[in-house]
Amino acid sequence: MSATPPPQLTPFIGRSEELRALAAELAANRLVTVAGPGGCGKTRLALQVAGTHDDVRWADLTTTNDPTVVPELLAAATGTLLTPDHGSLARQIGDRRMLLCLDNCEHVLAAAADAALELITTCPNVTVLATSREPLGVPGERVWRVPSLNAADAAALFMARSGAPDTGATTTLCARLDGIPLAIELAAAWSGTLTVAEILDGLDDRFALLVRGPRGVAARHQTLAASMAWSHDLLDEPDRVLFRRLGVFSGGFTLDAAAGVCGPRMEVLTGLGRFVDKSLVIADTTGPTTRYRMLETIRQYALAKLAAAGETDEVRDRHLDTFGAIVEAAAPLLDTDKDAWRAAVGPDQENLRAAIEHGLAADDPDRGRRLAAGLAWLWHLNGRGHEGIALLRRAIDRGPDGTELQARLLTGLALVADTTGLDNDAARTALEIVPDDGMATLLSALGELARDFDTAAKLAEQARANENGFVRDGATALLGIIAHLRDDHATAVPLLETAVSGLTSRRDRGVASTALSFHAASALYTGQVAQARELAAEAVRMARPLEDYHRIGSATSVFALVEGTAGNLDAARAALDPMVRLVYGAKSPPFVPGLARAKGCLHLWSGEPAEAADWFRHDGTPAALVGLAEALRLSGNPEEAAEVCERALTAARQAGMPKVIADALEQSAFLSDSEDLHHEALAIRLGHGLWLNCVSSLEALADEPLRQACERAKRDMGLPHGPVAGNAMELREAIDYARRARGKRGRPASGWASLTPTEESVVRLAVQGLNNPQIATRLFMSRSTVKTHLSHIYAKLGVTNRTELAAASADRPAAPGAPVKG
Repeated sequence: MSATPPPQLTPFIGRSEELRALAAELAANRLVTVAGPGGCGKTRLALQVAGTHDDVRWADLTTTNDPTVVPELLAAATGTLLTPDHGSLARQIGDRRMLLCLDNCEHVLAAAADAALELITTCPNVTVLATSREPLGVPGERVWRVPSLNAADAAALFMARSGAPDTGATTTLCARLDGIPLAIELAAAWSGTLTVAEILDGLDDRFALLVRGPRGVAARHQTLAASMAWSHDLLDEPDRVLFRRLGVFSGGFTLDAAAGVCGPRMEVLTGLGRFVDKSLVIADTTGPTTRYRMLETIRQYALAKLAAAGETDEVRDRHLDTFGAIVEAAAPLLDTDKDAWRAAVGPDQENLRAAIEHGLAADDPDRGRRLAAGLAWLWHLNGRGHEGIALLRRAIDRGPDGTELQARLLTGLALVADTTGLDNDAARTALEIVPDDGMATLLSALGELARDFDTAAKLAEQARANENGFVRDGATALLGIIAHLRDDHATAVPLLETAVSGLTSRRDRGVASTALSFHAASALYTGQVAQARELAAEAVRMARPLEDYHRIGSATSVFALVEGTAGNLDAARAALDPMVRLVYGAKSPPFVPGLARAKGCLHLWSGEPAEAADWFRHDGTPAALVGLAEALRLSGNPEEAAEVCERALTAARQAGMPKVIADALEQSAFLSDSEDLHHEALAIRLGHGLWLNCVSSLEALADEPLRQACERAKRDMGLPHGPVAGNAMELREAIDYARRARGKRGRPASGWASLTPTEESVVRLAVQGLNNPQIATRLFMSRSTVKTHLSHIYAKLGVTNRTELAAASADRPAAPGAPVKG
């Protein structure tokens, strides 16, 4: 597959009238199918006509025989990403202008037809040029059938490919081949071995097959099948053996892989050279290692010959063993250089899938199971997680419980599931088999992250202490993420920095990108906007080579939040738009953490609370609930906003997320017009260094000095701001001023009415019997802060200890409007 048309390695011969006619059809229609039998020159004609257009995208569908992979090939060709339900291609292309060529559709006809119809009905500036043995059969399709070469063009083609002079035999030969370009080129490939007359003589016994296929075979198959049979019969026996064995490779192969399956390396190499010369095999030398492939039609013919020889199982066994050895040899790179590992195994993912499927179908499935266990990182990183999960589950189902291999498969399943949003207990089950496995411990910690920070941290510490390499750095990153979520940014940042350093040294792009994203969020929350932008951009850059919507989408969502916070809404929307196209309206949206919340925030900041609420509803995290509460409040729905706000507050308190608690308190303050709640939110933000949101608290409390301080703080942080007076206070000075001024606005110096909301909370928990550490945990403050609050409370209430405090609380007069006891 290629986003651009493949190079034409040989000159295009003749066809001037056909080219004009096809170009005219393409100018008048948005879907043109170049139809005809195999080998008639459909692809070369399409290439030639496409060369006259500016923005051409090319999708070679011969790289797969699985219809479900067609959307992936089209996504790669058009430079888009893909949802698991394969429903996002047209939405992402939108109004982009392009000529999309779908080459060789016949073996995946329904999938190609569906894609073509969706594109021409949804994307107004897309024209589709398809090549296929038969029409796609969709509304709006213009079918243009390829004629045979005329006599002059056919003779010119044979002479150009063979180097032979024009003779009467040449014209006769081309006529007997019905002017089919593939048949002519296959004949010409033998010109170095046979004279034109000898080639013509070789057709005598086979000519009937070329013009008369077996009964019941569609006419469009006859010429290709006959040409292939003739070409195969001209091979000597060793080349016939090599040819049919090469048919087991799906999606191409290297020389080493071919030697592993087909025979001695030098024999295979010389045979491949002959096949390349005869156009039976295509050699791609553009990459670091030459890759070979057969056209799918030729490969299917080779597979039929393999079956006829009774060698299918034997050769597929060698194919499985060869790729098992390749994956095993590459395994050390997983700990040293994941980019190199991906380069070593990634190009062969179609071969790997075929090998696993063959292995799992065997009476003894262990070879297939071992290969599946060794490829979990491939599916984790390449955006095909659902395919990997399906194969891993099949492998698990085929094996006995309690074995080390079963534990590896379970751990692999948990690793892949992390990128798909699927919740599973595979890692915990793996730990029951191998209790000291670091990777399973780390993945178990990751699974606990949404349930219990303490348990997740405990497991992450265990993994970090007992392992090196990725597990150590992954566990360090997870501990940094937990500290970030708890708003202990002084602890989170060095952990994240340490993790990123280790991960990037081994090109562990996925987790490094995630760690960078959380580091960027910490920088943003603590008021370091410029650093946050740099870190978020680096997270996107780190993830980009993976071509995976999960990592790219997550990093891009953080980048959009940073840009939106900084007031660059157009840049934020532009960054997020490809991800939005990917998931908007999809039946089964891909798992893109943070996307819905980021989009919701952008709508809020753009003054579109109703649209924001729609997005926030797609994200059930406590932070998104706060966003939903704000959107509902601004939309004029205070009752639902209050209910959602309470849910957010409860969830955040249970999880232990101070920033979200403060954000929820702020929304509650707006809803109830409570200055005390604003001060409580400010106290939490101050206590955790959340300087960005401290500005929000001060703006809610603003008198003129505070307004000026907010503008100065926004200017210093790199945020949009108004005029700043020369005497404007610094942020910390303004916070101290706000807290002092609070007492001057009517709060008495002693008695119950003198207590602040935070002191009221301390009293309530102390009376319930909680000790200082427990109160500190519940209220997200240090033990020394609890001790200070208690001393202030004792002074204000005239008590000296907890016993007197409990007694005073019991005798406390009821507040006005409170229910009467008893």
